Amino acid sequence: MKLIGLDVGTKRIGVAKADTSTKIAVPDGFISVNGQEFSEIARLARLYNTNIFVIGLPRSNQGNETQQSAYVRNFARELGQVIPNSKVYFQDETLTSVEAEKRLKARKKHYQKGEIDAEAASIILQDCIERMATMKKATPSRAKAADPADFTGAANIPFEGGSTTDTAQIVKEEPKMRTSKNHKAIRIVCTILAVLLVLGGLGVGGFFLWYNNMLGAPVADVTCKYTTAEEQANATEEIPESCKFIRFSVTAEPIAQIASNLQAAGLIKSNFAFTVFIRLNEDGRQIQAGDYDFRPTMTTADIVEAMKNGSVVSNTFNFTILPGSTIADIKASLLAIGYTEEEINPAFEKHYDSAVLKGLYDVNGALTNSAQPIPVQLEGYIFGETYQFYNGEKVENILKRAILELNERVIGNDLEAKFEKQGLTLREGIILASIVQKEAKSDDMAGVAQVFLNRLRLGMSLGSDVTATYAADIIDPNRETLTDNALILAHDSLYNTRMHTGLTPGPISQPSITALLAVAEPDQTHRHDLYFLTGDDGKMYYSDSEQGHQQNARDYCQKLCLVAL
Repeated sequence: MKLIGLDVGTKRIGVAKADTSTKIAVPDGFISVNGQEFSEIARLARLYNTNIFVIGLPRSNQGNETQQSAYVRNFARELGQVIPNSKVYFQDETLTSVEAEKRLKARKKHYQKGEIDAEAASIILQDCIERMATMKKATPSRAKAADPADFTGAANIPFEGGSTTDTAQIVKEEPKMRTSKNHKAIRIVCTILAVLLVLGGLGVGGFFLWYNNMLGAPVADVTCKYTTAEEQANATEEIPESCKFIRFSVTAEPIAQIASNLQAAGLIKSNFAFTVFIRLNEDGRQIQAGDYDFRPTMTTADIVEAMKNGSVVSNTFNFTILPGSTIADIKASLLAIGYTEEEINPAFEKHYDSAVLKGLYDVNGALTNSAQPIPVQLEGYIFGETYQFYNGEKVENILKRAILELNERVIGNDLEAKFEKQGLTLREGIILASIVQKEAKSDDMAGVAQVFLNRLRLGMSLGSDVTATYAADIIDPNRETLTDNALILAHDSLYNTRMHTGLTPGPISQPSITALLAVAEPDQTHRHDLYFLTGDDGKMYYSDSEQGHQQNARDYCQKLCLVAL
């Protein structure tokens, strides 16, 4: 589950994101306050497939709410109206901007104000994740409500001055005063005093028994088959949770914060014992920033040694799949980063099991529609996103990850049920979304989807040029025989919706979440329109008749309508 953190200001809104599987918040840019901020936040929510927000709530030095607090609360109300069923958590943001700037100064010489806002948002989000984890441990009977991996358990609490809303759940968090730079010496003294108190209460022997136990691995007496994250990534069998590696990021931050993050991720038993271990061994200054792969079977000494040696993850690569790309595009990208055709082609023709592939195969495992070529069987199911993999990752594992991402988006947005309301199966919805993806800009997709749905219900052909182009690409990608528009549009293929009614045998591109939602929730204002075109000015023009469509072409499409397919 993904979470979005927001540091709300009157000019900019800092953004951060986190996944509850790692429980580590990272900055994710900022949004300008220009009247479009709620639309942009809604877009991010769709992109990350979440409706959970953590918003920083400012307070005075005395812990009281301020005029800016009222501004933030009003912002939360409006956000709840824009994004129905959203869940908003308030987290105290005292001194977050100061801390954010301090962290940025430690990492770089030059930075923009927007970067401070994004860093502040990540601090707010991280604080909330850790606070919820603490609540879970302190109150086991309320574990569901406090579990940072399940933020949906919080009860509705009324807005101040208003009644409970159905569109947003607001949780008011107790203030959490941030330790300032001036209190650094106090923290050290408190650490020493805490050690002395423990020594005095338990005795030296009792303390060291406890201390040594806390330095042990959170999960003991478990033998893991694979010794590296890379080996594990290529494994075919199920990996026990306690043996799974967790990606952990270390930045230029205080040791106490690193210790807290490690404990929140379940990688150490005690942040206090970890901090004492660091200070006793004088290892703090030797820790290097970077990304590490740790797992719960590692001891504190193992983790510290890795961070001292800078054993950062460098054996990974990012692979980006763009929305609207085709299988041919993805294969070309894989070739470009070093994979061979012998590795690529069999992976794309392999049989995969996933709920999102419903309708692709028949009961015997063959393709349901024999008109779809096997090499492009996965067209439409390789969700466009940037993924990180270990060097040497198998192509089939790359495809599985992208298919899983699509499946999560389909489930998270209840797309199958929404497609059914439009008279489409899950596969038909994905096919139509892939056509909409190629036909329209994001802002126009819902209108174009409605036009296509209108034509399907009337038994008309979709008349989509992009389907004719895809049909031509299958047999003549280099345009050696289909050399002009007339030949392409006249090419007889079931993929060519200029010649055949109904949907294409399969998707023609990888649809974005925007295109999928456009088909699931089309623009009803175009429920009578049957034609559309993009004018030379970049605007979409609709019509309910052939005559009106031709007039639009004459008035607005003197250049684009003549572009070669």
